[in-house]
Amino acid sequence: MFSSWDHLAHKTPTGSLNRLEFLQQLVTEFQTSQEQESQEQVLANLANFAYDPINYEYMRQLNIIDLFLDMLSEPNETLVVFGIGGICNLALDKKNKEHILANDGIQQVVQCLSSTNEDIILSTITTLMFLVTPVSKPDITAPHVLMCMERFSHSPSKRISNVASVFLQDYCTKDQQLQARQLYENESSADTTSSHNIPSPTNIPLPSGPPPESSASPKDPSPSDIVPISEGPT
Repeated sequence: MFSSWDHLAHKTPTGSLNRLEFLQQLVTEFQTSQEQESQEQVLANLANFAYDPINYEYMRQLNIIDLFLDMLSEPNETLVVFGIGGICNLALDKKNKEHILANDGIQQVVQCLSSTNEDIILSTITTLMFLVTPVSKPDITAPHVLMCMERFSHSPSKRISNVASVFLQDYCTKDQQLQARQLYENESSADTTSSHNIPSPTNIPLPSGPPPESSASPKDPSPSDIVPISEGPT
């Protein structure tokens, strides 16, 4: 449920931190913490805040969108999950979208397609769809991206195959869909001992082996699954 300014004013006790101060506190805690688990908890909370449009102006002021983008190249997979989850939550907003696109966001998001983590793949494909504009569409539907989407459309995971199919059907032309199938067929028939790198300008590595299968206990980086905040402004 989205918040309103009147609702926040009514629910925030006198003397409590306001929303901007609380988000600043979270960012500072993330930047100064030496504990990996603490950073994961804070980033999960920030990704949760990214679901509510009332926080967007604050997030832009505090460079939280850039923080999410920085997390996409982290070796810690959990940070990547919450980083891409946060971006996915706020990417539909026009100003947020413009900021992401202006800061090489497509390139950073597309690289997450090389992940074998189901949650990361789902949020990445969804984010790319949210970022489509007349200007960004050629980059988002480039051949190497189409190849990944076609491959994911054959995933044993219904969640992955469904969202990849939506991407191909709703954001690609018939010719692009045909091109994607041809690229996939060529890759499938290639020597399995050869490199799995897609010959593309960004050289996105495909995950080795079959497409990711659905995990036994899937956990989407969505507001309902991200760790809730135990205290602070509501």
